[in-house]
Order: sequence, then structure tokens, then C-alpha cells
Amino acid sequence: MIIKNQNKNSVGKKTKFLNHIIKNLCLVFLVFSSCLMAFSQQVEKTRILFVVDCSYNMYEKWQSESKIKITQSLVSNIVDSLSTQEGVECALRVFGSEKDYSTQDCEDSRLLVPFYRLNTDALKSKLKGLVPKGTSAVSNSLEKLRDDFPNDKHCRNIVIMILNNIDRCGGNITETSKNLQKQGVCLKPFIIGINKGMKEFYQNAGSYYEANNEVEFSKIINKIIKQALHNTSVQVNLLDSYLQSTETFIPITFIDSKSKQTRYSFIHSFNSNGISDTIFIDPLSDYDIVVHTIPPVEKDNITIEAGSHTVIPMKTPQGSLLIKFSSEKNDLNIKPYKTVIKRVGDKQIINAQQLNKKEKYLVGKYDLEVLSLPRLCLDSVEITQSSLTTIEVPLAGILSLEKKNANFTGSLFVRQKGKLSWVKNIEEDKIKENIELLPGEYILIAKEKIPNAKNITQEIKIESNKITKVIIK
Repeated sequence: MIIKNQNKNSVGKKTKFLNHIIKNLCLVFLVFSSCLMAFSQQVEKTRILFVVDCSYNMYEKWQSESKIKITQSLVSNIVDSLSTQEGVECALRVFGSEKDYSTQDCEDSRLLVPFYRLNTDALKSKLKGLVPKGTSAVSNSLEKLRDDFPNDKHCRNIVIMILNNIDRCGGNITETSKNLQKQGVCLKPFIIGINKGMKEFYQNAGSYYEANNEVEFSKIINKIIKQALHNTSVQVNLLDSYLQSTETFIPITFIDSKSKQTRYSFIHSFNSNGISDTIFIDPLSDYDIVVHTIPPVEKDNITIEAGSHTVIPMKTPQGSLLIKFSSEKNDLNIKPYKTVIKRVGDKQIINAQQLNKKEKYLVGKYDLEVLSLPRLCLDSVEITQSSLTTIEVPLAGILSLEKKNANFTGSLFVRQKGKLSWVKNIEEDKIKENIELLPGEYILIAKEKIPNAKNITQEIKIESNKITKVIIK
């Protein structure tokens, strides 16, 4: 056995103000149109569920109008702008619109308009007819929306919540949100607080934004549109031992951190300028990234910032390992063995490498077990950066074993450092048997299965690329 290493963003009068908001929204959704076209290459459909607070406090006034009137106007215009977009569906859920506040009915949450095509008029009509009455059943409304989205694994489910109060029903919106994301019901919710002091209640339940006036409300909606409906560019740099981006042509997967569903898969490569290729992904999710080296390299809970180019470095230094026969001459057509590869100190098998084939591994030390007869174990084989480590294993010989009948039992042992180690049991139902063995000294112990039969012990020498015949009588 031979080991070789080779280096190598003013508020005016009421009318002007509302017109200003509407104009901005139209511009935003014109931009959204083009972005959606790009995104449609990766998903079949985008569904946006508006969850609107219709509790009694929505009668509060801002500069130009009550909060409910402003919300009705903004959401109606959003829905109207989206109505012409192919592959986009909207729906409306409200809470606090049916029962009087004094009843404190925490079940007062309804899907007013479900997802379906050409539902714009229905959505606008329902929005216009909203009358604030009840209490704030926020968490309960979020929990109920799990049945609002059709069962479609290839759809992007977006939730936009417009809230004016904290949950008055004692729900845990953070846990509810996490469970929905984990189950793949929806992506991380967008939560717009149109009142002060709600951040601590909602900041861990989704992407939370606080609007203290109408202008901020408009700006926040613009920002949400960018984050919710734009893809964002990302590049993954695979670093070698010298922290240089030289490793490439390795499969990479992006997995949603909450739902654990694979979102993107690609093979890393460099562009014509020698820079890692740019990919475009959905910035709404946090991701677990797996670089499929041997063994794999992982990074968890990576957050992508919408609207900016994100560079993600991953340390993946590699070298190569070649395991081959020590002799090129193989007159007996000895089949190449597989070799079990483990990291030093780890019992987990990371690969079963075929002889005469080169494979890349992360830089480090590995224990090898060649699945020959007998097993050949090589400890702490080192793989270094951009180097080829070559392991040469002896070419086997063949023990041609013949018995006078199929009534013999026995075992084959190898003599190593003065000790006998079991190799295999002979096949009792066969008269003739060919066994591929590494070169070395062996002892066969056999006996015919009849009364008073003699023990047979025979020493055998096996040489590479040669047949050794043994007859048991």
C-alpha cells in the first residue's frame, strides 16, 4: 500500500394628499409588473392575502381621514393595480367587522373574499362596506388564515396585515406565525402597525413596520412591495484554505429555514470575469444554505436584504483523493473495490469511493476502509488544498477452492503480525468457489460434517494477479 501527495425616501390638503398616495401606488405597481414577470420563471402564482383590522379603534383619525377610510382607499388601489397582473391573486380577511366591541368576540374574523381570478370588484366592494365594530383578535385571525390559501406547493403565499391595536384576545402571534411558516402555509408575514407602541408585540411575528401618519403608511407600503415582490441578487463565494474564491462547480441548495423546503438548487460556477455567478432569489425567506462538498458545508438562518446584492462566503477548501490498484496489470479482471471514507473521529460514512476514480474532499484527515478481503484500513489520510493524494492498494489474487463434496464447513483466516484474523466462511453449498483475496498468508480451517471427521488445516499463500488452487479432501 502506497500513499502519494502531489501539490498542486409634505402632506397637503385632503384631496391632494390622497391623489398623491394613489399616484405613488400606481407607479410602484408598474415597477412591480416587470419584477413579477421575472419572478414568474420560478413560481407559477403569487397569492396576496390582506388581513385588515376592522376593530372599533379604526375610527381614529389621521391628518386627512379616519384610519379605516385611508386603509380602504390604499388597499382598493393596490388590488385594482394587481388585477391586470398574470399569475397574481388577492384575497381579503378582516376581523372586528361583525360583532360589537362590548361582546369581545375573539372569533369575529372572516375571509370576506377568497382567492380566485377576477375578484377585484368583489374585493373593492367588501372593502368599501367595512364598518369598524369589534375587538382585536389578531393571533386568532392569523391562525384562521391557514385555510385561506389553496393547497398549492408551487405558489408564493404572502400575508400583509394592517393593525391598529395589540391582540386583545390573549393570543401568541409570534408562535402562530412561526408555526404557519414552518408548515409552509405562508412566507414571513408583513405587519403594518398604524398606531404607536406596538413594536414589542409584533416585531418577532414577521417583518414589522410602524406608521405614525399617512405619509409613513404610504412609504411603508412602497417598501413592502419591493421586499415582497422583487427578487434579490445573491452570489455565493466558495473559499479555499487561503480564503480565496477559487472553488467551483459544486452543487448548492437554498432551503427555507422555517418550512425546510428546498427553494433553489444550482451548480456554482464563475462568469467570464472570474466572479461567482449571480442568482436571483426571494428575499422574504431566511435560508439554510448547503454546499454539497464531501462532506457538505452548511450555514443556517441566512437573511437576504431585499433590493441589495448579497455576497455569502462559504469555506469549502478541497483536495482530491485517488485510490487505485498498485499494478496496472490485471489479467484476472479483479473487480475494483469500494472504499468507505470517514472523517477522523467521526463514525458517519461520508462516501464509498470506487477504486480508480478520483474524488474531491474537504481539506482534513480521513480514515479509509478498503472493502477488500480482508479489509484494508488506512488511518488519518490527509487531504490538502488543491493537491492530489493517491492511495495504491495491492491487486488481489484468486483462491480457487474445490471440495470433494458440499458437506464441508470452514473458515478462512489471514496471518498478520503473528495473529490470525477471520476473513470469511467458506460457502457450504458449493463444491467450487473462487475468492478474491489481498496478497498474504492465509490459513484454511475446514471439516467435513460427518461423525468423527478430521480437522483440516492448510496454509495458503496468495499472490497478486495469480490463481492459487486448493483442494479439500
